[in-house]
Amino acid sequence: MGDPLRECRSAAEWAAGAQVIEIANKMSDFEQLSAIVGADLAALEADKMPAGWRDSDVAGTLEFGFADAQQLLPRVKCRVTVTVDAVCQRCLEAFKLPLEAEADLLLLRLDQEADGYDEYEVWELEEKLLRPQDIVEEMLIMAMPFSAMHVESVACKALSPKPEKGAEKMTTPFAALRDQMAKDNEGSA
Repeated sequence: MGDPLRECRSAAEWAAGAQVIEIANKMSDFEQLSAIVGADLAALEADKMPAGWRDSDVAGTLEFGFADAQQLLPRVKCRVTVTVDAVCQRCLEAFKLPLEAEADLLLLRLDQEADGYDEYEVWELEEKLLRPQDIVEEMLIMAMPFSAMHVESVACKALSPKPEKGAEKMTTPFAALRDQMAKDNEGSA
């Protein structure tokens, strides 16, 4: 039997079968997601490139059904997770970035409307057939931050406190003004 994520059926067919798909794939199975992560990692020097970054596990579930009793509004409840390698935009080092996406989607044709179903997000279907892998991939891409940064600031080299060297003082732009104001206050007292 093939991978149900890659099968193409109409949204109504997926929903009528009350199909539940358990996701246990590798990131390399998702071409667009892999391309985005690869482009981000390309900024690293070759010796800093994380090994096996395409082998990250994508896990989750897709549960198809109908949102209405008349079975006119197909829906899918989705939950997917993956940990991708990313480049911190503060310190420019590679790090592990956990992504999680969860949604309850109405699968509607472009000409279809659904009033009164505000608890669902609408996924407009441009094609007659639906491939579940496309939903999973799009959800993970949308879960990626615009600027990836370490989740914990202590892990980021750019935010780590720098050790002080000897008696060096940090010069601030208003240091001379502060010194002048201190002298003026001493003179007037």
